Amino acid sequence: MTADIRRFPLRLDIRRGAVDMSHGSGGRAMAQLIEELFHRHLGNELLLAANDQAAFEVPAGRLVMSTDGHVISPLFFPGGDIGSLAVHGTVNDIAMAGAVPLYLAAGFILEEGFPLADLDRIVASMAAAAQAAGVAVVTGDTKVVERGNGDGVFITTTGVGRVPAGVNIAGDRARPGDAVLVSGTVGDHGVAIMSSRENLEFDTAIRSDSAALHGLVAAMVAAVPDIHCLRDPTRGGLASTLNELAHQSRVGMQLREAAVPVRGEVAAACELLGLDPLYVANEGKLVAICDGADAEALLAAMRAHPLGGDAAIIGEVVADDHALVQMETAFGGQRVVDWLAGEQLPRIC
Repeated sequence: MTADIRRFPLRLDIRRGAVDMSHGSGGRAMAQLIEELFHRHLGNELLLAANDQAAFEVPAGRLVMSTDGHVISPLFFPGGDIGSLAVHGTVNDIAMAGAVPLYLAAGFILEEGFPLADLDRIVASMAAAAQAAGVAVVTGDTKVVERGNGDGVFITTTGVGRVPAGVNIAGDRARPGDAVLVSGTVGDHGVAIMSSRENLEFDTAIRSDSAALHGLVAAMVAAVPDIHCLRDPTRGGLASTLNELAHQSRVGMQLREAAVPVRGEVAAACELLGLDPLYVANEGKLVAICDGADAEALLAAMRAHPLGGDAAIIGEVVADDHALVQMETAFGGQRVVDWLAGEQLPRIC
């Protein structure tokens, strides 16, 4: 405490203060922001070492690394905020390889004038999400841009994870005869964000599904070790994710619209906003593809987990050199489910 008082004669005024250019200068003001705000929430042995990097032992086996930038608007939304989202997004990208997340790095681009109280709330949320996910933020960076050249705060997170022995999950492993599953209702996150932007109110509150999925993935791998593909359908939604996997594996997919879970209030909001829920972003759902013979066992494992209660088998993989994703509609017709064209919902994650 005595050392802190000597370095920083006045405490950071988090309640009434705001980010200024000195907080990105590399000097005393930046050091105080890091110590009194970032370290206070995110502190751990590796981060508090205060080096330009985090040094840690490398476990045996394959490692995976992923990075994700978060520019969502608004910064606070029903069911989450940019802080928790920045943790969940990268944890989930790592988990889609069947990996256990180990460490995160975080980069913050702050806009001059951004309230320190909001930044404090975001970093606290980030810390809570990381703690809940069992992953530590071990290094980071902050930069400040002039007023008007940002939108409050942008966050980039990079993660490292370890893949358990014997797990081989990749986007090019779908084969004809495989089953296609989704872990729950689609479109919740995108509609929650859009509702916040447009100040729309519905009979039932629509909340983002933002969540860390590595626990669900671990339960799935335990039940069916040979899962072929996993992917979280974020930007572009379920439709674009399935097109990605179809093209990577050079196969087609046949879906059943009636089997795709969509909350009634999300369906109603999509109809009002002119959106197709198949293309609306999710932040707490995943798509799984496995051998058709393993589908029921995988479905049971997903439904037994708190984040997979609404899981469903929504279709199957078929042979198709054109890699088309098609769907039997609720009325018995057939339509192509193409890639998302253009930007349906900008600044969604």
